[in-house]
Amino acid sequence: MSSASVPPLPRKFMPKALAAMVLLTGALAAPTASAQQKTGADDASYPARPVRVIVPYAPGGSSDAVARIVSGKLAEAFGQQFVIDNRPGASGSLGREIVVRASPEGYTLLIGDSPHTINVHVLKHVPYDPIRDFTPITLIATAPQVFVVNPNFSAKTLKEFVALATAQPGQINYGSGGSGAVTHLTGELFKLAAKVNIQHVPYRSIAIATADVIGVQITAAFPTIPGAVPHVRAGRLRALAVSSQKRAAALPDVPTFRESGVDVLVTNWFGLFGPAKLPPAVVARLHKGVIDAVNSPDGQARFANLSLDISTTTPPEFGKFLLSELQKWGQVVKAAGIKAE
Repeated sequence: MSSASVPPLPRKFMPKALAAMVLLTGALAAPTASAQQKTGADDASYPARPVRVIVPYAPGGSSDAVARIVSGKLAEAFGQQFVIDNRPGASGSLGREIVVRASPEGYTLLIGDSPHTINVHVLKHVPYDPIRDFTPITLIATAPQVFVVNPNFSAKTLKEFVALATAQPGQINYGSGGSGAVTHLTGELFKLAAKVNIQHVPYRSIAIATADVIGVQITAAFPTIPGAVPHVRAGRLRALAVSSQKRAAALPDVPTFRESGVDVLVTNWFGLFGPAKLPPAVVARLHKGVIDAVNSPDGQARFANLSLDISTTTPPEFGKFLLSELQKWGQVVKAAGIKAE
């Protein structure tokens, strides 16, 4: 979440968001015996068959890695298979729509990430409401964006970069993983906060953009920390700032944007969702299962190896976080003049 002063939620989301919070509050209340009997979902019987975990991207990315860690641990704890189902397409919207259409019994789940609350602002057609159509179970992990340049670039610090960009408006560029991606919006937030004019160059993926920073084809990029750390440690990139509240454990010598005088705070996050109206008993059982999984010694080690910070929440806390993310990115998209595609 970005700066301290947050404007009201955009009007077009206000009715849905308020209604969603009412539903969320009711859904997380203690389940009654009659409700459990009606759904057939109680704390003792769930899961009674394999559970499908939708990852709305191709295998190999951070969402896929998070899903595999959590699913493996849940399978061990519950004695049922948690099967990863990679469904890439439409910036993750295809996979999310599968979950929206699933029966709310807890046998189709979603590993969601930052585009969950971004897509509605940058895509013309999104076949779901990111708040109303899902049950938030828990935030799982977070990672900051890292502002990187080639080691030979003249600016050695963020302050020097801002000074250079101010002196040369429109002459410096940055790459992203595509228009509307979090790596694009982080760049636009930086431009607004630092009051600089740098040019956006969209790529098919942030990995390709990062490779072009290494190859001096473009000046800068905002990859997530898992994608940046190996290159920074190897000396192929220089990290100027991280977008977290405090310095990242994986890059302790790199200051935050705020330390360097630029108010940029971006959380790239991963969380577990079910369809809307998921039974409270199922939510509670999954929530506990994830908490136990990620906080186990093996879970902690595997997330640390990915340079991800374990950041679990209660379901209501996750719901409030999603609303704040929806509001923040709507504000950035509007201020930057980004048009839906």
